[in-house]
Amino acid sequence: QAPTALFFNYNSQLGPPYHILIDTNFINFSIRNKLDMIRSMMDCLLAKCIPCVTDCVMGELEKLGSKYSIALRLAKDPRFERIPCNCKGCYADDCLVNMATQWRCFIVATCDKELRRRIRKIPGVPSMFISNHRYTVERMPEAFGAPR
Repeated sequence: QAPTALFFNYNSQLGPPYHILIDTNFINFSIRNKLDMIRSMMDCLLAKCIPCVTDCVMGELEKLGSKYSIALRLAKDPRFERIPCNCKGCYADDCLVNMATQWRCFIVATCDKELRRRIRKIPGVPSMFISNHRYTVERMPEAFGAPR
């Protein structure tokens, strides 16, 4: 049974304002590259973006300790939407893949190659990553930041 929102490979549920599921390492690499997350997302997609953080990602950031306290403070920003997940302390990558498969209305932002490989297998779910000190979206043709 295919999801009703998919028209071939095009996902009709995706539209502005974009909800972007953020992975732990995406926050860390954004800080390392001195990128303002919300502004860079808007520059990439040319639309309003709502960054979303799941409970598992927050738990992972809290476990990383004081070295990543800036990332934790950024994730607790009121502009970021907090999404409760029903997993019992599971691995954050599994949580993001489950959320993307279940809802298919998210763009998944990660710099992890293995997670991006897993996201590519889900039809209609684009992934966002950092390349050349800017955000880039994969498998989303109408985005400005899409690779040419």
